[in-house]
Amino acid sequence: MVSGPEDNVAEYYQQQVEMLEGFSEMDALAERGFIPGMSKEVRERLARSETLAIRISNIANMVLFAAKVYASMRSGSLAIIASTLDSLLDLLSGFILWFTAFSMSTPNPYQYPIGKKRMQPLGILVFASVMATLGLQIILESVRTMVSNEDEFNLTNEQERWVVGIMLGVTLTKLLLMFYCRTFTNEIVKAYAQDHFFDVITNIIGLVAVLLANYIDDWMDPVGAIILALYTIRTWSMTVLENVNSLVGRSAAPEYLQKLTYLCWNHHKAIKNIDTVRAYTFGSLYFVEVDIVLPANMALQEAHDIGESLQEKLELLPDIERAFVHLDYEFSHKPEHAQAHAL
Repeated sequence: MVSGPEDNVAEYYQQQVEMLEGFSEMDALAERGFIPGMSKEVRERLARSETLAIRISNIANMVLFAAKVYASMRSGSLAIIASTLDSLLDLLSGFILWFTAFSMSTPNPYQYPIGKKRMQPLGILVFASVMATLGLQIILESVRTMVSNEDEFNLTNEQERWVVGIMLGVTLTKLLLMFYCRTFTNEIVKAYAQDHFFDVITNIIGLVAVLLANYIDDWMDPVGAIILALYTIRTWSMTVLENVNSLVGRSAAPEYLQKLTYLCWNHHKAIKNIDTVRAYTFGSLYFVEVDIVLPANMALQEAHDIGESLQEKLELLPDIERAFVHLDYEFSHKPEHAQAHAL
């Protein structure tokens, strides 16, 4: 579908509205020293609800994984095994999120002077490597089954009832958890909602593949397993790319840099120019570098106070981990860092 002029105009005005909202947020931060939002009591109540949603999801993942292991043992289906593998990965990813959160909550300023927030993307990269290996193993086993002359795939009536009952129960539970987690705005809970949605898809594909193999032809079971393994590998490969970008220092969006520039320019009337505004990923949050120009004859104490208060104001933004403010008296020099000269 090709977008027309009306769509472009609507998109332009939507961008302008978002930009003005961002500027208003920066004005509130400049005037009040904090970003207006929910009260402390409301935030604590919401945090408890989010924690409950995460715990329910983790407990459900463990129970449903055990049920799918039993279904895999009763059926011997490669498609069900591939779906069970996806559930195992959910448990491992939940453990990684918990472990990284625990590690980040126990700072060691001597060994890790800038914190351990890079633990989470690194953990996801390690986890994704394990996932890729297991997914490839499922694919190889499925191909081997398709080209071999093994016994026909056949479920008894009792096995079929168990498999269908377990897979439908798991799918329905995941569907309800998906709708429940989607009621939250927390990014981690939203990630659980997305994970539950993926599980609904993989469970349906696995169940359909088993029934088709049982009633039509044997090769449909390994084909279903291959589809599930490829789907799982693709999903986590996209997650890997996102986390690689967060570790290599990717720049923030131009709209975000606009907000930061607006905040810096309106921070103090003594600021004559803004030389540089950078924001780049260093883990899940941004590092920010700002170069501001102050009068050459300004007292050191006054210049320091302006720069320090700007740093504190920038670090109040939820997406910023650390901010560095450089003070200068002119902006016609070469970049400060030696490596920037070669760029």
